[in-house]
Amino acid sequence: MSVIKLSSDTYKQEVFEAEGTVLVDFYADWCGPCQMQGPIVEEISNERDDVKCCKVNIDDPGLMPIAMELGIRSIPTIMVVKGGEITFKQAGLMQKNELIELL
Repeated sequence: MSVIKLSSDTYKQEVFEAEGTVLVDFYADWCGPCQMQGPIVEEISNERDDVKCCKVNIDDPGLMPIAMELGIRSIPTIMVVKGGEITFKQAGLMQKNELIELL
């Protein structure tokens, strides 16, 4: 499964109305640590069929309010949603083994 780039139209449905576990990567193209986090999320997406992986570009004007509403203050931030509930949210680069353990 490939990483889903979210839009303001698809965010709620893909994350909070989804069945199962959703891993969300909040990022910006100009962010160095985000550029390191992205490939890790891609790997997990390709290796785990039981996890939906999504990306939110906080510089997208339609997604900025969503990031603010969720309290995303620095990037990269990883958020995990299970059954419509946020079960984990942490700012900073996370290694693959940390994410696998979390999921």
